[in-house]
Amino acid sequence: MRYEILGNLRVTDGDEVAALGARKIEPLLATLLIRSGQIVSASHLITEIWENDPPRRAIATLHVYISQLRKFLTALGETPSSIVTRAPGYVLQLGDSTLDVHEFQQLVHEGRGHARARRHTEASRAFSAALGLWRGDVLGDLRGGPTIESFSTWAEEARLECTEMLFEADLARGAHRELVAPLYQITLEHPLRETFHQFLMLALYRSGRTSEALMAYESVRTKLDTEIGIMPCRALNELRQAILLSDPALDHAIAA
Repeated sequence: MRYEILGNLRVTDGDEVAALGARKIEPLLATLLIRSGQIVSASHLITEIWENDPPRRAIATLHVYISQLRKFLTALGETPSSIVTRAPGYVLQLGDSTLDVHEFQQLVHEGRGHARARRHTEASRAFSAALGLWRGDVLGDLRGGPTIESFSTWAEEARLECTEMLFEADLARGAHRELVAPLYQITLEHPLRETFHQFLMLALYRSGRTSEALMAYESVRTKLDTEIGIMPCRALNELRQAILLSDPALDHAIAA
């Protein structure tokens, strides 16, 4: 069985895909998955499900939800139940099942190892595979208490970091021309994330488009000044200066 939270919450078993479809039980499963292998107290689960407005019989209702969730997983062929009662709450034990975010982390770890060893093609493949696990926003439109919100924030940042490392690996293996379009797109989506602008400038310069690389600098400089009143970071300024000087090192190295 496979649990997927890098997108809408769902459970898969081979070709079979199942979604809970019960809005109060979804945050329960999501929290147990995020904290898999750890005991999650009943009071914490109540906060995740109902936030600051639990019903009068919250504990009894939680027990019902746990029972329904166990039945849902059993119907998919899970035996014995992965959800175990452990005072003061419950723990989800993955056992032989997999969780997509764990696969994501493993692929990112592998990609970092390849990048450190300068195996840029292998690094690119690992980072691409990691990003390929995402099916949309983490947990879709599901919202809950502090565990789910904290995880969602972490996961989206991890996704952007992986994207940065993918661009870096692809630049290192000489794929600058094919990166220009996606880098233009991602700088529009994340206009204040300076690393993406840095990669765009370098890709443009290596593609023989020096004037556009300098225009990209001016664009982000204006955006940063207008939106938050700051100048570009040192890395962007140093890259601009290196481009003006046609520094030969830019033809071979990733801007630091």
